[in-house]
Amino acid sequence: MTVQTGEGRPSPEPKRPGVAARERRRRQLIIPYLFLLPFLVLFLLFLVLPLGYALGISVFADRLVGGTVFVGAENYVRAFTDPAFLGGVRRLLVYGVFQVPIMLGFALVLALVLDSGVTWFRTLFRLGFFLPYAVPSVVAALIWGYLYGQDFGPFAQLAGYLGLPAPDFLSENWILPSIANIVTWEFTGYNMIILYAALQAVPGELRDAGAVDGAKGWQIALYIKIPLILPALFLTVVFSIIGTLQLFNEPQLLQPLAPGAIGQAFSPNLYAYSLAFTNQQYEYSAAISFALGAVVVVCSYVFMLVTNRGEARG
Repeated sequence: MTVQTGEGRPSPEPKRPGVAARERRRRQLIIPYLFLLPFLVLFLLFLVLPLGYALGISVFADRLVGGTVFVGAENYVRAFTDPAFLGGVRRLLVYGVFQVPIMLGFALVLALVLDSGVTWFRTLFRLGFFLPYAVPSVVAALIWGYLYGQDFGPFAQLAGYLGLPAPDFLSENWILPSIANIVTWEFTGYNMIILYAALQAVPGELRDAGAVDGAKGWQIALYIKIPLILPALFLTVVFSIIGTLQLFNEPQLLQPLAPGAIGQAFSPNLYAYSLAFTNQQYEYSAAISFALGAVVVVCSYVFMLVTNRGEARG
C-alpha cells in the first residue's frame, strides 16, 4: 500500500520494525569490514602473498639436469646444517648477549631519570634521546661508517694529531662492538619511551608510601618502580631479540669499508640477501629466510618461557 503525500507523489511504504532492525544489524556488521578493507588488501598483497610465494619456492631447487624440481624439505635440512648460516646465527647471539643488556640498561636509566622529575626541560631531553630513532638506519650506518673510517674519520685524524696509530674500529676484532654501538645509539631512545610510558602508570601512592618510609630515590626505583614495569621491560627484550637476529642494514652498508671483517654470511639476513641477489639461489635463500624465522620464534619463546616460570616462582 502506498501513501499519498501532500504534493500527490506516493511516499515509500514504511518498513516494519523487524526488517529495519535486521538492516541496522547488517550495516553494523559490514561497516567495520569496509574500514578494514584497505588494510586487509595491502596486508594480503605485501605480506601474505610474498610469504606464500617464498614458502612455495623454498621447496624447489634448480638442477643442472631437469631444471627446477620439487625437493620437499631438502633446502631446510641443508639450511640447518649450513656452517655459514649457523655461524651467522651464533655470531648474532654473541652480539646480542652484550648489546641488548647495554642498550636496555641505558634506556632504563634514562627513563628513570626522566620519571624522577629531577631534570629540567624534561620534554627537550626526551625528544633529544628519542631523536636518533628518527634517523633512518641507513643514514645512521653511513654517519658511523664515516666516524669509524681509519683513513678519513675524526678519530683517526685526532690520533694522527697526537702521534698515535689510528684506531681500527672496523677490524675483525672490533666489528661487533662497532655495530653494537650504532644499534645502541639508534634504539636506546625507542626503548626508553616504552619504559617511560610504563613508569607513568606506576601509582603515585606507592612512591609516596616509599618516601614516607624513608626510602631514597634509588631505592624507590629499584624496589618499587622496576618490579612494576617488568612486563614492559620483557617486551623490550623480546623486540630486541627479534631485531638482533634480523640485523642487516648496518653490516650491509659497512661491508665496503670492512671487507675483511664482514663477509657475505656475516648475519643470516645478509647471507639470504647474498644467496638471492649475488648467487641467484632464490629457492635456498627463501629456505634460509624461513629457517631464520624459526630461530627467532624459538629464541623469543624460550625467553618468554623462562621469564614466565620465573614470575610463577616469584
